[in-house]
Amino acid sequence: MRAGDRVYEALREEIVAGRLRPGTELSEVDQAERWGVSRTPVREALSRLRADGLAVVGRGRTLAVSDIQAADVVRLFELREALETQAARLAARRCRPEVFSALAHRFATVTPPRPGDPTDPHGPGYYGLVAELDAAVDEATDSPYLRSALAALRTHVARARRLAADNPERLRAAAGEHRLIAEAIADRDEVLAVHATAVHLRLALANVLTSLEAAR
Repeated sequence: MRAGDRVYEALREEIVAGRLRPGTELSEVDQAERWGVSRTPVREALSRLRADGLAVVGRGRTLAVSDIQAADVVRLFELREALETQAARLAARRCRPEVFSALAHRFATVTPPRPGDPTDPHGPGYYGLVAELDAAVDEATDSPYLRSALAALRTHVARARRLAADNPERLRAAAGEHRLIAEAIADRDEVLAVHATAVHLRLALANVLTSLEAAR
């Protein structure tokens, strides 16, 4: 992997995961020393982060990790609902039903992790299953343009989700919502797939906004 790509991927992961908080300065000199590379690949990586909307110009023209305000999250979810409901519709129309039947069954038995506990062994399985559903929907749409748009959007969705604090009740409810989405797609029920996806996203938005408000 090229040095610029390596630094970009590492910084992007840290920002999305919340290890680099909003407002953290991203000095070329500091990051070059940190990653053991020259300033040229760091400059390239920071330019890509700025294009992604993950970094903004701060004090003294130094880039800093961008902030996420409640209004940004609302706009993000408005676009997310438009794209993901269409993806659910197309998936229900074009999918292999057995793929989504299997996913629905797994959501019925999955154990959500304990919020705020990185050592909980259920965490990777739960979030990995959510990622599998996303990937299955993306593939079933058979639309490279929609997949590309969703991939760019999910970077910011993941970041907003990490900045919010989940609660046990919400995680259990979300597992049920994902199961209903998978069942609707498996049944080729476009209307239910769209409705279930929209309801899930609106509840997820409400949870994120509540968490952000509590953290202020």
